[in-house]
Amino acid sequence: MANFQVDKTAIQAIRSLIGGLQNSQLQKKLNQLHYADIAEIIQELSIDEAVYIIKLLNSAKTADALAELDEDIREGILKQLSVKEIVGEIEELDTDDAADLLSELPEARQEKVFDQINDETLAGDLRELLNYEENTAGGLMAKELVKVQEDLSVLKCVNTMRAQAENVTRVHSIYVVDSKNRLKGRLSLKDLITANSRAIVKDISIPNVDFVTTNQEGEEVARIMTKYDLEAIPVVNDKKELLGRITIDDIVDFIKDEAEEDYLLAAGVSSDVEADDTIWDLSKARLPWLFLGLIGGLGSVFILQNFEQIMTQPQLRNLFFYTPLIAAMAGNVGVQSSAIIVQGLANDVVKGSLITRLVKEVGLSLINGLALSALLILFGILINQELILSLTIAGAMMSVIIVAALVGTFVPIILDKNGIDPAIATGPFITTCNDIFGIYLFFYIAKIILHF
Repeated sequence: MANFQVDKTAIQAIRSLIGGLQNSQLQKKLNQLHYADIAEIIQELSIDEAVYIIKLLNSAKTADALAELDEDIREGILKQLSVKEIVGEIEELDTDDAADLLSELPEARQEKVFDQINDETLAGDLRELLNYEENTAGGLMAKELVKVQEDLSVLKCVNTMRAQAENVTRVHSIYVVDSKNRLKGRLSLKDLITANSRAIVKDISIPNVDFVTTNQEGEEVARIMTKYDLEAIPVVNDKKELLGRITIDDIVDFIKDEAEEDYLLAAGVSSDVEADDTIWDLSKARLPWLFLGLIGGLGSVFILQNFEQIMTQPQLRNLFFYTPLIAAMAGNVGVQSSAIIVQGLANDVVKGSLITRLVKEVGLSLINGLALSALLILFGILINQELILSLTIAGAMMSVIIVAALVGTFVPIILDKNGIDPAIATGPFITTCNDIFGIYLFFYIAKIILHF
């Protein structure tokens, strides 16, 4: 299938077909496309136009497209679909995607959908998945998998697999369980097809298999799958009973969502907003962080007022001109340090004692501070600034850099240990703290050295 380019021309052509009620041409055009392309087209259309396409095409085509859409757009579409139409979409989806779609419906409408699902097994699976916390292994898993009992012969095993594979889009692994559905291992396809047909599954299975439990966090699942390069991982309960599996595509989507959330938090924006949200929603997402910045700015004003006597001494007045530089250096160093730590926490590579981390950060800050201070002294010489003033500013800046690095390093670690997303530390929080600490340290050290 050739790549389809979703551009203004393509969108306009789709809109023209919708407006002209050219259903057969529209079906012919869209049925040739991948569901991801259909999802991209739908996101460029109005809700009414999107609903028109969803109702026109077969659920086998539109279900996966619905799963690809942004939540806000999907919710708008679901509001205009009947319960019967929603059931049709759900029955075409894997259980994890179907559960995500169901979770966006009001509780009363959920029950109406369940009432019209004829497959009791599917309904039970979906109810189970809805009970798990979002972004846990239970919330990410799908129920579709291939499993065989350990006491089966290879011949019966193949027949069992064949029956189950009809309901599984892609068979990543073959799991081995005992009579109580407890995970015992996995089967290698090579070992299976080369084994004697009378051999027992238990004798050719691989007992060592990575797994996660339903209550493990999504970040931990992502780390395990990344570390061991897994395409899928089984999910078990506390009794090690096999409940489902998580596939690599679900983890990629999870990592993408987490990265977007952390990026927004680092920028000082709540993570549950989109660019096309209302002005009111965007304001609510940004205003608290801007308020924090305002508090920090006012704190800086009060600090500067305490050192206003500098303005009465011409030889010290230049100190005030370096205030923006000190604030900028404190903010930049703090954000750099916190960004590295947040990334390390996300990848589970922040190891060792806090003392070791402290020594490392102080050493790094000293190297950076000395290099920047030397440049600042050189600048002072070029503009004929008094050497004592240049040395004072350079020394104060080096102290500010060390403190900013320590704040940027340990605030995310402390937040993480207390169960708070450390990504919030990389935005206005760190910048505001370091602005206040930086300016105060700058003038306090200058006061000690210059005796004013």
